[in-house]
Parts: sequence; C-alpha cells; structure tokens
Amino acid sequence: MFLKKLFCLSVASVTCLGVGGMVAHAESPIVQKTAPTKQQPAPYYAPGTAPDPTVYLPPPPEAGSVRQQSDDKAFASTRSLKGSARWALAQTDADLHLPVLLNSFSCSAGFVIDAAKAPHLVSLVQKILQSETGDMWKGKDHWHRLRPFVGTAHPICTEEGRQKIAETGAYPSGHTMLGWSTALILAELLPDRSTAILQRGRVFGESRIVCGVHWESDVQEGYVMGAGEIAAMHGNAEFRADMDAARAELAALRTTAPKPNSQICTIEQDAAAHSPL
Repeated sequence: MFLKKLFCLSVASVTCLGVGGMVAHAESPIVQKTAPTKQQPAPYYAPGTAPDPTVYLPPPPEAGSVRQQSDDKAFASTRSLKGSARWALAQTDADLHLPVLLNSFSCSAGFVIDAAKAPHLVSLVQKILQSETGDMWKGKDHWHRLRPFVGTAHPICTEEGRQKIAETGAYPSGHTMLGWSTALILAELLPDRSTAILQRGRVFGESRIVCGVHWESDVQEGYVMGAGEIAAMHGNAEFRADMDAARAELAALRTTAPKPNSQICTIEQDAAAHSPL
C-alpha cells in the first residue's frame, strides 16, 4: 500500500482511490482506438511515408516454437510479482497520459520532468504519439495476436481494463513503442543522461511483461518499432525544429527543477537489475 501511495504522490495528475491506496487512471490513450480529432496535432509523417511494421517486423512466434516457449516462461514467471514494488511500477508505467509518462523518466534525467513546465516537450511527445499510433494499429490489426492473459484467470496489473485490453491485439506492444520512443528523444535531448534514460526505456517496456498484458516478443518488437519510427521522423524538418525547442526548454528546466523522489529511483534501479527478459 505504501508503495502505491508513493507512486501516486509522485505525479500530480494521478489520483488515489480511498480503498487500499490503489492508483487509478483512465484507460491510456494509446489503447483507445479512436478517429483523429481536430484537437490532435498533425503527424510528423507525410502521407505514404510512415514505415510499415507489417513489412519490417517479423511475424509473432508460432505455437510450439522456441520463441513462444520463451514468451510462455516470461509470462508465467512474472505472475508472482503481484503486490510487489515491481508490480506497482508496472501499474504506473501503464498510464500513458503525458504528465505521468514524462515524470516516469525523472529519475533517469536527474530532475523532475514536470509536464506543466515543459510545453514544447509535451507538444513533441503528443505529436510523436499521433504519428506512431496508426502504424501500431496497423501491426496489431494485421497479426491479431491474443494477449497472454486471455483465457486464463492470471492477474494483470490493470484489471480495470482487462476486457477492453483483451479485445486488442498484443503484437507489437504500443506502450513499449512509445516508451522507447520517449527514451530515444530524451537521450538525444539530454545526452549526458543517455545511459540512464535508455535503461529506463528498457524497464518501461519490461513493465508490460510484468503487467501480464504482453508477451516478451511483443515488447522486443515494440522496441524495434519505436526505434524505426523515431529514425524516420528525423527526416521531417518540423520534427527536428520541435526537438530543438524541447532541447532548449529542458536545458532551462533542469537548472530549477527539484530532484526526483529517491525511493522511486531505488525501485526503478532494482527493476533494471532484475529483468524478466
């Protein structure tokens, strides 16, 4: 309970339920399959230029294959983590609302990344999300891979979204894609912190295995997809200009921002040292 309250208090946008101190959040935006709205920013990709994951990613593992056996083992071995500090971290990592997502990289950045004080960074990540989400759904809809918990009673770290998540494809992992994309841009914007930031991006993806909503191979290809998307975006002049604006913003923010919560940083480091992969 203490750990869940600790995560809850670390991000202003996250609210706590009165019972058990559980972290409560609406379904993450990347899980929702909705049509673009006028309020959403235009994507960084021009029509027809986005990389196609159904071509460059391999298909998901076949039943009985060595890769599927590895997937099964990772899912089974992480079910015992329910109620642990690692489980609580996976719950926090499941929330892709930007104040929470950006704050999750505070320890690795060395200062609190407050979305309210980083409008250029928020705009950049929003646009990356908008650019990547269509490609992610193209992969999920192409392969229609079942989630690992479907047909079982095994726990997942986001039980409130169990039914809706079960209706969407597992492969590749969209949360991993966006988490790794965020890690890549932050590593570029804060190169002196790149090692810690990339490590946190790896842990962010592994949280999907711990959560029980993705297979190991979903996460591995989510890393690949995030890297491919960001690489392609570098060819867009607007993306590069937005990166420059976010770089200047973060350089100013880190001189005044408070240090991150040391207890959360310790939990993240322990997660990095005990990979489920």
